[in-house]
Amino acid sequence: MASPAPAQAEPLPKIDDRYACFPLKVFRSKIHRWGIKALADIPANRKVIEYTGEKINRKETKRRADSTELHYLFTLDSYWALDGTVGGSGAQYINHSCDPNVRAVIQKGHINYYSARAIKKGEELLIDYHFAADVEKVECKCGAKNCRGTINLKRESKRKK
Repeated sequence: MASPAPAQAEPLPKIDDRYACFPLKVFRSKIHRWGIKALADIPANRKVIEYTGEKINRKETKRRADSTELHYLFTLDSYWALDGTVGGSGAQYINHSCDPNVRAVIQKGHINYYSARAIKKGEELLIDYHFAADVEKVECKCGAKNCRGTINLKRESKRKK
């Protein structure tokens, strides 16, 4: 009887150097699946990488978000989103943390990630996903001291007058 063929390892995703301003590398993250680490020190307030992907409208964003397939969706504005699964720069692999070292800035239709503070060589890049409080709760596994316990933002409590 023939032995089964060995399982193929998932190929290591890549960074598209055309969109990265510093040397970065994809690696297996303890937080979730893949992560991105800095291969050099990155000063504070510097553009690190642009988030790229297929530009899709609200209807298609909802369809992909509701599917069982894995998609990397980033809302660009009230109508458009980018799906980093298609044509992504690698920025889609930056994991969530409640104590991020990267922040997103939307500039003229582009999503750019900037360093929120100095980032040391070998450090994982992390961003706060800011999922809305009113959507399905997603457990956070960032391990930060100030972890909210969820990727979702906490609901603002309304004061009674």
